[in-house]
Amino acid sequence: MASRGTMIPELEKMSVEQLKAIKEQSDLEVNLLQDSLNNIRTATNRLDLASTALNDLSLRPQGKKMLVPLTASLYVPGTLDDAEKVLVDVGTGYFIEKTMEEAKNYCERKINLLKSNYDQLLEVTSKKKCIADETGLVLQAKLKQLATAS
Repeated sequence: MASRGTMIPELEKMSVEQLKAIKEQSDLEVNLLQDSLNNIRTATNRLDLASTALNDLSLRPQGKKMLVPLTASLYVPGTLDDAEKVLVDVGTGYFIEKTMEEAKNYCERKINLLKSNYDQLLEVTSKKKCIADETGLVLQAKLKQLATAS
C-alpha cells in the first residue's frame, strides 16, 4: 500500500467516478472494521466478567446457597457443591469441565488474544480511514474544480 504522502498524486490521476467508487468502498470497509472492533470489545468485556465471576466463585465456601443463571434473565436457587471444578463455555454450545485454575487461565489467554486482535484491527481501520479521508479530499477538490470550470 502506498504511504500517506504518495497516495494523493495517485488519487489525483483518477476520474470523479473512480474516486466516488473508492470512497464508497473505503467507507464500507471502515464501517465493517468498526463493527468488528465493537464485537471484539464486547467479547472481551464478557470474558472479563467471566474471569471476575470465577474469582468470586473461588472465594465462596462449599455449601453456599446462591442463584444460578440459566439464561441472561432466568436464575434458579442452587447450592455450591465443588468450586474447584467448573464448566467453561468454549462456544457453539460446547462446555468443557476444567479446574478453577485452568478456567482462569483459559479466560486470561482468550482476553489476551482478543486484545491482540483488537490492536491489529485498530491499525488496519485507521489506515483505511486515512485512505477514505484522502479520497474524500481529492474528490471534493475535483468536484469544486469542475464546478468552477462550468
